[in-house]
Amino acid sequence: MARQYCGQVGKQDNCRVAVSLSVTTEKASMPVAFRLYLPQSWVEDRKRRKKTGVPDSIAFQTKPEIALEQIRHARERGLPEGVVLADAGYGTDTKFRSELTKWNMTYVVGVQSTTSVWKTGEGPKSAPARKGNTGRPRKLLQRDAKHQPASVKELALSLSAESWKKVTWRQGVKQKLQSRLAALRVRPAHRDYERAAPHAEEWLLIEWPSGESEPTKYWLATVPVDMALVELVHLAKHRWIIERDYQELKQELGLGHYEGRGWRGFHHHATLCIAAYGFLVAERNLFSPSARAGNLGLPAAEQPPGFRPRGSPDSSRAA
Repeated sequence: MARQYCGQVGKQDNCRVAVSLSVTTEKASMPVAFRLYLPQSWVEDRKRRKKTGVPDSIAFQTKPEIALEQIRHARERGLPEGVVLADAGYGTDTKFRSELTKWNMTYVVGVQSTTSVWKTGEGPKSAPARKGNTGRPRKLLQRDAKHQPASVKELALSLSAESWKKVTWRQGVKQKLQSRLAALRVRPAHRDYERAAPHAEEWLLIEWPSGESEPTKYWLATVPVDMALVELVHLAKHRWIIERDYQELKQELGLGHYEGRGWRGFHHHATLCIAAYGFLVAERNLFSPSARAGNLGLPAAEQPPGFRPRGSPDSSRAA
């Protein structure tokens, strides 16, 4: 346990953090990888590692690095591949996105408002031609006063009112979920001055709900160019299923109740909780969607002879 960012409380706190990979359908999700994240201070503390049983093979890895390893293992095992969804803690990491692209995997990932991009039709300055016949030819892209990227927040604030569309992506408990969003093609600008060619174009999706003083969420996506805005928004918002299911895992099945201090115990606890959840998901899928939403019509077990509910006037008192 260490003081670090805790998503459950939305701030720094003394907590454990795990990196997980889930596969999901339109209605349910299932974790297929789960590993405790160790801060670098923990990894470098030999005494603490020995006391908690952290294997010698575990070296420090960032959360995006752990996630990439989980995705790679899942691909090697032949798990079905889909669009990779991740929050800004992973999507802001350029290496994370670049590795997914190398693996020919599309993604829709959150990014921070400070993420720099090139506006549509703009880009870094090409390397100037070599003067004379001496010296190496210049290859790296360059920037100058007229060639500067912008943050996604700056770009969002510069959009016209016509750029924003009201999009409904699913039916909520009480009403349809909708918001104002805009999507445009951009080029990521992170360290492109160390490259000979600019980054490929991607979708930048921005959410600016009515009544808010500024945009609230940003995503980069490598889905097809001709994808409709409503489909792109549906994918970006699909992570709610995983968040919902993890809430159930933590509260109903005890995933968040582990109080031990050992590496092995933590992962055994998580494995049993996820296995139990997998059983419940399989059982739920035996019924039609309409049956899952309402009364399943299961017969109640017969009550034993002489049964009286606890606290009823007819129940006998026990000493």
